[in-house]
Amino acid sequence: MPLSQLPYWRLSGFYFFYFACLGILVPYWSLYLKWEGFSPSQIGELTAILMASRIITPNIWGWLADYYSRRMRIVRLASFATIIVFAAIFIDQSYLSVALVLMLFSFFWNASLPQVEVTTLQHLGEHSHHYSKIRLWGSIGFIVIVMVLGNLLEQFEPKIIPIALLISITGIWLFSLSVPESSNTSEHSTISLKTILKRPSVIAFLLICLLMQASHGPYYTFYSIYLEQHDYSSSVIGQLWALGVMSEVIIFLVMHRWLPKFGLRNVFMVSLLLTSLRWLLIAAFPQNLPALIMAQFLHAASYGSFHASAIAWVHRHFIGNTQGRGQALYSSASFGIGGVIGSLFSGYLWDSPGAAWTFIIASVLSFLGFIVAYRWLKETDSILR
Repeated sequence: MPLSQLPYWRLSGFYFFYFACLGILVPYWSLYLKWEGFSPSQIGELTAILMASRIITPNIWGWLADYYSRRMRIVRLASFATIIVFAAIFIDQSYLSVALVLMLFSFFWNASLPQVEVTTLQHLGEHSHHYSKIRLWGSIGFIVIVMVLGNLLEQFEPKIIPIALLISITGIWLFSLSVPESSNTSEHSTISLKTILKRPSVIAFLLICLLMQASHGPYYTFYSIYLEQHDYSSSVIGQLWALGVMSEVIIFLVMHRWLPKFGLRNVFMVSLLLTSLRWLLIAAFPQNLPALIMAQFLHAASYGSFHASAIAWVHRHFIGNTQGRGQALYSSASFGIGGVIGSLFSGYLWDSPGAAWTFIIASVLSFLGFIVAYRWLKETDSILR
């Protein structure tokens, strides 16, 4: 069993705190910004700043990591800088100050995950399909913080949200100190990054990731506010977020069997179709709790199966000394460009034409991703080794 030869709990601990941080940012950060008095358009812009840094930042860190082959050293330095930078959020809560803090926070925070992904896959070696067994601890961290913070917000004001975020960032740094560099480095690649990026299937993959993440814009930016507007309590909001991630955990437990059985292309297409259905359910039935529960179960497809497939796809295409930049490009195209587009369009459309239409547009975006996958995503050149 490959997991017995891994720094399993050290890697899992990193994922736990990293996605606990996301479990604060995604469901609750917009509530904090609303509590501070920011408008929907400002909330969309501030969320877009978090995403915009992912367009360039991961590529800078990815190049440094590939060049120096010291991924975890970079992660440790960047994680510590993240703590220092974010602490400034307690000094001033004006729009410009918060924007500056979020920009610097995102610059350093986004250095970590792509390089830890590469490190994890290198530790796994030929057993990379077991990646999801480690990554599921990130989902557990998300669930724990969403549930705990949701209940705390029933008793305390949203000013506790940045405090919880600072604690989670500190956990990221502490676990990064314990994760060793991988000795199982990949073979030197004779294929340049430029050559890889000329492949039609690679271009299609990056476009699909962009469309998928853009479709998540209304969900990640306004879902908690959407539920609050329909009179759901903070604890119920937290439970719905946790339910979605619990379905993601279940998928991660079986993905090591599903990917070889069904193939990456098929998993991508099913994930995109189910994502379109998810956004339509949220748009049409905001006051129907069973429909919202069904939509949250579909998080297993919109994030769980899609992300696991995407990580496997990058690992197959970007080999040798292009691995760090490959993971960075995936992060830039999806969480970067796609995230910015999603945050901005949802922020500007939220008041008019309204929340329902915003989620309908999100559904269209993920369906466009399905069309791109059906037409251009091929597996004939999926393994370059």
